[in-house]
Amino acid sequence: MTAVTDEGSGSAGSSGGSGGSGGTEPERAEGTPEKGPERSSQEGRGWNDGLIARRAAARTADPGPGPAPDDEDVNLPRAEAYAPAGGPLRPRLDALRELVGLSRARLDGDTLDEAGRVLDEAAARQRLSSRHTVVALAGATGSGKSTLFNALAGAPLSDTGLRRPTTAAPLACSWTDGAAGLLDRLAIPGRLRRRPQQGGGNPDDALEGLVLVDLPDHDSAATEHREQVDRVLALVDAVIWVVDPEKYADAALHEGYLRPLAGHAEVTFVVLNQIDRLPGDAADQVLDDLRRLLDENGMALGEHGDPGATVMAVSALTGDGIGELREVLGRFVQERGAAARRLSADVDAAAARLRPVYVAEGRPGLDERAREEFADRLAEAVGACAAGQAAEREWRRNAGRACGTPWLRLWRWYESTRRRPGSLESPVRPEPPERRLTARQRVEQAVRTVADEATHGLPGPWAQAVREAAVHGAKELPEALDALVERAGAGPGAGAEQGLVPGASGDRGASGDRGASGAPRSHGVGGAVRGGRVGGRPPRPRWWPVAVLAQVAMTLSQFIGALWLVGQLTGLLEPGYLTPALVMLAGVAGGPLVEWSCAAAARGPARRYGQEAERRLREAAAACGRARVLDPVSAELMRYREVRERYAAVTEISTTGG
Repeated sequence: MTAVTDEGSGSAGSSGGSGGSGGTEPERAEGTPEKGPERSSQEGRGWNDGLIARRAAARTADPGPGPAPDDEDVNLPRAEAYAPAGGPLRPRLDALRELVGLSRARLDGDTLDEAGRVLDEAAARQRLSSRHTVVALAGATGSGKSTLFNALAGAPLSDTGLRRPTTAAPLACSWTDGAAGLLDRLAIPGRLRRRPQQGGGNPDDALEGLVLVDLPDHDSAATEHREQVDRVLALVDAVIWVVDPEKYADAALHEGYLRPLAGHAEVTFVVLNQIDRLPGDAADQVLDDLRRLLDENGMALGEHGDPGATVMAVSALTGDGIGELREVLGRFVQERGAAARRLSADVDAAAARLRPVYVAEGRPGLDERAREEFADRLAEAVGACAAGQAAEREWRRNAGRACGTPWLRLWRWYESTRRRPGSLESPVRPEPPERRLTARQRVEQAVRTVADEATHGLPGPWAQAVREAAVHGAKELPEALDALVERAGAGPGAGAEQGLVPGASGDRGASGDRGASGAPRSHGVGGAVRGGRVGGRPPRPRWWPVAVLAQVAMTLSQFIGALWLVGQLTGLLEPGYLTPALVMLAGVAGGPLVEWSCAAAARGPARRYGQEAERRLREAAAACGRARVLDPVSAELMRYREVRERYAAVTEISTTGG
């Protein structure tokens, strides 16, 4: 029996403690100082298994029943690092790493902890040997783990007995050298590292590369035992769950381990032990019921060539089924894919936990309809429609001034002088605060609505980020609209009645007349409309001079007819009242007729001018809202789409069906 201690790690436990071989004591007798486990683990990672034990065996000239292996630092190469180049695992890990990096500014650390742990463990495993597969034996109290461990090793390496718990710490058995780093990662000291019995001096080629770890009971009364089980299970490449006919349906096993690890089916063995205690075909019945429980747990079963968990029945005490288990385990180890499958399953599990914070319902975002509705609400808030109407009225007023009769123009001038600023007849009243409040509320409502549209179906953290971006941009949106108005010099009727700024007066009655007379205008959100004009003074149509000449002719006709009649009445001219009366009547009737014709001809251009004013104001308000609200919201949505693509890269390349 070759039951020597593994690893030349130089730990304190390798100096002859309980469970170690006597070959380690001469090392300390020669004056080698005892080293702590942490330091010795670091030093031992550069060496293969059993170095100290083999040196001690060589000095004592006691090779034992099995052949002593050669000194590894002379004959054995370093174990190559685990690096599945070209496989699907590496791009998934890269995608997960990018996903975590992109998400740190939006997700809390607790949400990303599991993904970070998977990345760290994957990096640690990939730096270690790819020639070895670490398999843990786990089970409940009295299931026969240690007996099965000894049966596979071919030697009584692990203590067995009726005392519970029997196994107090993980015990490892390595079939080949080079697993030092893997065992250091599991924090298994050198005194608990063993080599298997190799009968007849022939190495066990079937299990070459296997590192078998006997774990304490997962349902042990000792808390530290359960903690060791959980710690080691998170690091091994595969696990053999050993169950017995009495506790194979234990809820602690199924609810605590098998159901949460259902995605790790390809690296899971479930072995029904102690079948020698079952009479007749009872073993098959228990095995069928065990498969049923595993299926209810969501664990795929590797039957008929399908990937999944391996379910077997053995008796470690009588050896029944042990040969078949060794054969299946040997093929599993020789594939050298357990580590990659385990890491891939870990990535699947981490992605499943992250699914609620990355996967949206539907297709969130801002479509053209939502953008247009936001622009419409801003246009309503700044009074774009009222500004267009004011511009249309201003254009028609200008047409009336140009084409109206002199007497009507004189009357309008008289009326405007009566309503000069400062007079008691036309006091300038400030904009009521409730109007300003209403306009600001309209802007805020528009922002809330577009934020709700953008976050519909988004996961919570990303929806919160989008809302924060919208609210942050909306804080200065009313002031930005006010600045837009000041740059445009908006006047009465140009949306000022919306009251986004203090002192804005409404478009009431003759407010346009006050603007035309040069009276001070109140400032409000009016976009690119200045005093009812689109960007300045309204253009004059080509037919206006003709209309002006027609009005001059009508006025001259009135004067000529009047003077003619006066001359006849005074005797300066020969009597003949009909002709001068007709001339004067033509001038009196022709002036209003020309004015009415001009007003009718001005309706179309005035309407187009007002529509242009409304369009420019609407576009200016929309551009302001786009720069301060829509662009930040779109940036957050773009970030979400980017991380969603990374998440898809993590999940869609899955090879474990998670």
